[in-house]
Amino acid sequence: MSSTIRATGEQQRGYLRIGELSRRSGVSPELLRAWERRYGLLRPERTVGGFRLYTAVDEARVAAMQASLAQGLSAAEAARAALATPGAAEPLPEPDPAGLAGSATRLGELLDAYDETAAQALLDRLFSTFSLNAILRDVIIPYLHELGERYARNEVSVAQEHFASNVVRGRLLALARGWGRGSSPTALLACAPGEQHDLGLLVFGLALRANGWRIAYLGADTPVATLAEAVRTLGPDAVVVCAQIASHAEEAAGELAVLALEAPLSLAGAGIERELASRIGAPLLTADPVTAAERFAPAHGA
Repeated sequence: MSSTIRATGEQQRGYLRIGELSRRSGVSPELLRAWERRYGLLRPERTVGGFRLYTAVDEARVAAMQASLAQGLSAAEAARAALATPGAAEPLPEPDPAGLAGSATRLGELLDAYDETAAQALLDRLFSTFSLNAILRDVIIPYLHELGERYARNEVSVAQEHFASNVVRGRLLALARGWGRGSSPTALLACAPGEQHDLGLLVFGLALRANGWRIAYLGADTPVATLAEAVRTLGPDAVVVCAQIASHAEEAAGELAVLALEAPLSLAGAGIERELASRIGAPLLTADPVTAAERFAPAHGA
């Protein structure tokens, strides 16, 4: 049974209204209420006025529920697993960067060995214990960077790189389910024409969603004409185009400059230098994808 608290700012510190919980998790308020009613997943406090207020424990349970659903469990099974998850019994702890760095190393060892089952189990434990942004910043991004460096040094095979990238991409896409719901500002994300490396853009989208934005995702190798059509249809609050290889951005520079006159365009990725961004007439996001999203969200209206 939920307890009652007074509706003062000091006593509500750390509590979330259902709309904010929905924005953070990407789960609609209607579905959150259904999970609370059917499975007892959420256990909100109540103000003296009767409003439900949710805690970090509730947020952890929702994250654990989503992870289990992404594994293919039924809703009832996912709810039982979420309620039994250690991270759902207490607030999400502050991450230990050294420990998370070790997790990135361990993830690499498992994926090098093609052990997807163990790799997914490791990710399950991380996502049920730490915040999404902490895992993206301190595990996923460092792992992907190291994978790319090792691939360039011929220390992993093409098969290993493809296998690992596809496992990580699948997990990120599972986390992205429902990221277009809600009424918050919308960001339209795409890779430049010819650009196939979209994992950094996926991480940026997930972090931006965690900071209150809705995401419309076009992904790899998006022709600028197709992107412009989506801009006219969706009317997004922001458009971000990513390129990891310089030639892809350079070849599309003219079309992107035209788009920048019509849409709130920003650029990202190692393939785009400041000089090119200046020619296109769009700001360049230079930090890692999570930090860039955390800076981008308040600066552009969320």
